[in-house]
Amino acid sequence: MKLKLSAAFVLGALCLMQTGAANAIAIGDGKLNVSGFGTLAAAKSNTEDARYTRANQREGTAGTTTIGLDSNLGLQATYTFSDKLSATTQILSRKSTGDSFTTELAWAFVKYKVSDEVALRAGRVAVPGFLISDYQNVGYANTMMRPPVEMYGQMIIDSVDGVDVNWQRAFGDTNVTAQAFVGISRGKSYVSSDRSEPRYQAPAAGFAVSAEHGPVTLRFAHMQGKLKATDVKPINSLTNTLTTVGFGQLASDITIAETKRVAFTSVGLLADWNNIVVQSEFGMRRAKDPVYLADSNAWYLMAGYRFGKVLPYYAHAKYDGKGSNVSVPAALARIPTLNAGVKNLLAPGSQSSDLIGVRWDFAQSAALKVQVDRIKPGAKNGFLSDVTPAGVGKKVTVIAAGVDFVF
Repeated sequence: MKLKLSAAFVLGALCLMQTGAANAIAIGDGKLNVSGFGTLAAAKSNTEDARYTRANQREGTAGTTTIGLDSNLGLQATYTFSDKLSATTQILSRKSTGDSFTTELAWAFVKYKVSDEVALRAGRVAVPGFLISDYQNVGYANTMMRPPVEMYGQMIIDSVDGVDVNWQRAFGDTNVTAQAFVGISRGKSYVSSDRSEPRYQAPAAGFAVSAEHGPVTLRFAHMQGKLKATDVKPINSLTNTLTTVGFGQLASDITIAETKRVAFTSVGLLADWNNIVVQSEFGMRRAKDPVYLADSNAWYLMAGYRFGKVLPYYAHAKYDGKGSNVSVPAALARIPTLNAGVKNLLAPGSQSSDLIGVRWDFAQSAALKVQVDRIKPGAKNGFLSDVTPAGVGKKVTVIAAGVDFVF
């Protein structure tokens, strides 16, 4: 479902925010509960020679002021049929792979409580790949304005159409939660080289385990997907050329038009103790089949201190590409231009960033944030896109401010 973001919808959400309606709205006999969240923010970078975006986003900012980098609006409705059976739907409006705001069906599942400890869900469910997967789009629930792209750009699959099982149990003062899922993810990926939006499909399965003890939460997650995208034109053009000149095996190794297995593993830490707030993750992507996608490691560490309703914070993030697992035949060197193109495609990228920000919870269910990011692109311009020759290797500064709210 793709719809333009309604201005009236945004204004309505802001009105609800201003009334301080922090809790879900119960409708009728109380079985239907509706809640929402959103961010209204503006951002601008200091250069037109490179474009800074979120993971899998087209527009971002390249020297112009935009509300599309961070602004979004979500609505969630849950209908409770009984103590055991319920249904939940979440819609989310944001700018992603396209030029305009679109509305997507983020979640849509039926939940059945087998017991106090076990629940099953069927439908469209979130993939628990990251520490904040369940609420990464809810700005109010996060300290930073956006998850670091160095970490979250490694894996763009955020939901599957399938089933999951959730188990939780308390062991003394420690609450342990485990989740396992299986399903198929479908979506679009943005390719900056030709500004296209090829569709992908990925049957996927995985699990996550978390332990919460007082103010500290630890989480481990692992998933594998069989990724396929048949219409990535720049890759298809290259592999067609390779096949034509007699390097069919290399073309088969590079392509993603055939199913390729990719794994992602992450560990995360979240702590909020005596006004000290710490959040950190480490993740790694590994291809299990030959494919042009680079293996990678990434991590970030954020720390802040709460002074009443004001929380200043600092974070450092780093992405380190490990290169592709595709082997290039020595014979390709006889075609220098093609050889150079293949090696550039398979070469690893890198990027790091530092950010400082402040969050002010100025009202019930609303927070003002101001954040400054300093991006240091490494090999292949990191996650920056539309980089001009003058912008290669240059640092980029992004300033953003906005209001997160829930209602």
